[in-house]
Amino acid sequence: MRKCRIIVLPKKACKMALKRLIVLVITGVSAFQAWAQDPHFSQFYANPIYLNPAFAGVAQCPTVHANYRNQYPGMGVYQTYSTSIDQYVDELNGGLGLIILQDESANRTLRLTEASLVYSYHLKVNRKFSVLTGFQGTFRQRALDWGNLTFPDQIDPFYGFVKPTNEIAPNQTNTSNVDLSIGMVGFTENFYFGASAHHLTQPDEGFFRNGELPVKVGAQAGATLRMGRKRLYNSLDNLLIPNVVYQGQGGAHQITAGVSFNRGPVSGGLAYRQALGAVSYNPDALVVLVGLAPNDVPWRFGYSYDYTISPLKNTLGGAHEVTLSYRLACRTRKARYNEIKCPKF
Repeated sequence: MRKCRIIVLPKKACKMALKRLIVLVITGVSAFQAWAQDPHFSQFYANPIYLNPAFAGVAQCPTVHANYRNQYPGMGVYQTYSTSIDQYVDELNGGLGLIILQDESANRTLRLTEASLVYSYHLKVNRKFSVLTGFQGTFRQRALDWGNLTFPDQIDPFYGFVKPTNEIAPNQTNTSNVDLSIGMVGFTENFYFGASAHHLTQPDEGFFRNGELPVKVGAQAGATLRMGRKRLYNSLDNLLIPNVVYQGQGGAHQITAGVSFNRGPVSGGLAYRQALGAVSYNPDALVVLVGLAPNDVPWRFGYSYDYTISPLKNTLGGAHEVTLSYRLACRTRKARYNEIKCPKF
């Protein structure tokens, strides 16, 4: 602030310059480095086949999921949209799914668009244990809007970002690739576990130089603790579900541990996300989840808020996430296996 007063830069222009520089730092890591990472969601099980392709068709009837995440809303840095549909197909003895995702950084300066087809083979090992194996093919396109970037050499002491930059634009500002991913889930009535590996082909998404997208590995696990009267145990209500999700990509690793509950039409949960590094373990966020999941309607709604507890101290506004799921009607069939008791949203 002192520097702004000395050069008589208007307060509004000073704040704008600072904001644009911070956005450049955050976005530039993804745009120019070779270790770009995927967007993630806090409501993992409201976007199940994005988490692990093996979940395709697990709800039997066609199910649509819509997800929106706004991270650091005060700066407009990250916004992610995802829509998916999946269902079980008798003739294929498994599930089919389709995912469309778009991720925007710094007011659409850097955009990722992808479309994925998913197939999951369902195997009932015995009366109590089932295994799902998923395969995913994805078309990815990443685009950089060079004209929307600003650099320090464009700053005029009195007027802000008005000078031309000496930075040289890359030869290409769009990349397109085909990618492959796999996953596995095993479960019984009382617990489930899974593992996934995305970007097995490690597509080149660099703009200035070769930039292979690192393989993203994940692991998921959870258990079911029944609550309430015994006559309600056979439903998806009155359940307490501790769960843990690990994700690692490149040099970044994180683990999210939480507990969710389904009680009548109300669902909720609390989770803690921790970043894991080679030499340090940094707290990331506390996640609060609430939702509505009435038994007599086909839709599910969820909202979550990430309260940042990292050194940023929530100064950028944390993250908001909204999800909506809708299960379409389908013909009644004898279930080949019990439904996984994940959180409803």
